[in-house]
Amino acid sequence: MTRTTSPSVRILPPAAGAVSTAARRTARRRAALEWIAVHALGIAAALFFVLPFVFVFLTAVMSDDQALTRDLWPHTWEWGNFATVWNTPGFLTWWRNTLLYAGVGTVLAVASSLPVAYALARFRFRGRNVMMMLVIAAMMLPPQVIIVPMYLFWARQMDLAGTLWPLIVPFAFGNAFTIFLLRQFLLTIPREYTEAARIDGCGEFRAMVRVVLPMARPAIAAAALFHFFYCWNDYFGPQIYASENPAAWTLSYGLESFKGAHQTDWNLTMAATVLIMAPVIVVFFFAQKAFIEGVTLTGVKG
Repeated sequence: MTRTTSPSVRILPPAAGAVSTAARRTARRRAALEWIAVHALGIAAALFFVLPFVFVFLTAVMSDDQALTRDLWPHTWEWGNFATVWNTPGFLTWWRNTLLYAGVGTVLAVASSLPVAYALARFRFRGRNVMMMLVIAAMMLPPQVIIVPMYLFWARQMDLAGTLWPLIVPFAFGNAFTIFLLRQFLLTIPREYTEAARIDGCGEFRAMVRVVLPMARPAIAAAALFHFFYCWNDYFGPQIYASENPAAWTLSYGLESFKGAHQTDWNLTMAATVLIMAPVIVVFFFAQKAFIEGVTLTGVKG
């Protein structure tokens, strides 16, 4: 009899390429999990702030029957809601008034506050600390405290009730928060720059404009954005001075009227809210670098 032998079975190790691919996948998965664990609080905070905006936007493109129901995703995307809101009588007027209030008010506040901040940061004179304390006290003073005498002045003495000028004109005399923010940033700029400019024959004003102003652009951008956002979202001021004249309403005050007229049409109300928020979000998106830099560097010294 012939004896047959079965061929030996050899188990080959896995290819080196397969091992390296699996190792890379495991390393990437582990790195992703570690990143999520480290940034868990940040992710939770981001979702906390972003989800309301997502809810408002999704509601804005829903139909009237679906808005504020259990269905959170639009069955049909009603983009015409934005056109309906935009063509609402008075909406363009509210836009124009808000741009006037926010734009002119921001320019006046920054232009008038910068020389004051420069003087408080650069000059040494008797009473400088007292003036700085007054600026801080003005920041802490709620506008509601002085609204009655201010309204009587603008309505009876100046006859400007029903307009936005009582809100815009005071910014030509400075803004306490803007002065404080710019002053804190100017303290971080070494004095050697302005001293060198004086040696070259520059006066104080020219040194401020030619030397300090370019270096203070991040702080100016941050102060301008703060003030623009404040004016854009201001509801109290237009309610006091412009409520009697619909032609002087702003978006924040006009939205309340729009909501009252469309209290059952929540999709249109949310669409109006999106149109009001969009410019602020776009401005911050394009200016966030200068804004963050100005806020970060402010207060390093002083």
